[in-house]
Amino acid sequence: MNGKRVLVTGGAGFIGSNLANHLAADNDVIALDDLYLGTPDNLDDDVEFVDASVLDDDLPTGVDVVFHLAALSSYKMHEEDPTQGARVNVEGFVNTVDQARQDGCDTVVYASTSSIYGDRTEPSPEDMAVEARTGYEASKLARERYAEYFHNHYGMTLAGMRFFSVYQGFGGNEEHKGEFANTIAQFAHQIAEGESPELFGDGSQTRDFTHVDDIVRGLELAADHELQGIYNLGTGESYDFNTMVAMINDVLGTDVEPVYVENPFDIYVHDTMADVSKMKADTGWEPQISFEEGVELVCEPYLD
Repeated sequence: MNGKRVLVTGGAGFIGSNLANHLAADNDVIALDDLYLGTPDNLDDDVEFVDASVLDDDLPTGVDVVFHLAALSSYKMHEEDPTQGARVNVEGFVNTVDQARQDGCDTVVYASTSSIYGDRTEPSPEDMAVEARTGYEASKLARERYAEYFHNHYGMTLAGMRFFSVYQGFGGNEEHKGEFANTIAQFAHQIAEGESPELFGDGSQTRDFTHVDDIVRGLELAADHELQGIYNLGTGESYDFNTMVAMINDVLGTDVEPVYVENPFDIYVHDTMADVSKMKADTGWEPQISFEEGVELVCEPYLD
């Protein structure tokens, strides 16, 4: 992407700020965020920051591309207030996309979620049956249906990206999120401090851990190719939490054992793995950062 005017909602958050900073090298980028979890400290000086909510009127949607990443982004946030979750994740999506449409922008790339696939130890393709078990999942499925509406009714192109377990270290715009930061960053920080990370159950749950740099490249390619429909962004490989802790210990040269606790969640996805063949076929995208390299990158600040 080059020479475009771009809006990134949720642009001061974890994924959003990484995307905004990356795109700002060659584009005019606006990062919009209500600072619920984001902070403008995440943004480079050449990114224009707007403190606003996706529920507001008069959003800066007179752009070439909208990347809609703003969301209440966890199961816990939605169960605490399902109405607010729907308001931000669904109404905020419709509000932003419709303002973009009225301002002449017809290219939108937005965040969905891989958790709608449920427990899968085999790769999950985009065309498999999915269901909503939580308010968070329902809100992301609602986005996908509203995206169909905007495409079918108005001819807009909207790419829904189902992210798989995005991570980066605390040196990369995650530390401010506290308990909502990705598990790899949290565990690496705890182990480096000599604290035992807590694993649910026996630690055998698996995730398709995907480095944020690969996610950012995928988002940019989705816009460049004006993709329409649903796409997975993952690696096609999964690691269990016990292995992840062992890898962190190995890189840090530590020997901190995890503590096993009862899973506190009524609904919990135990295993995930992406089928990324569709994204590869349509854009040539492939993940470039292996999990081994990613763990090293997360641990690097603690080795200085």
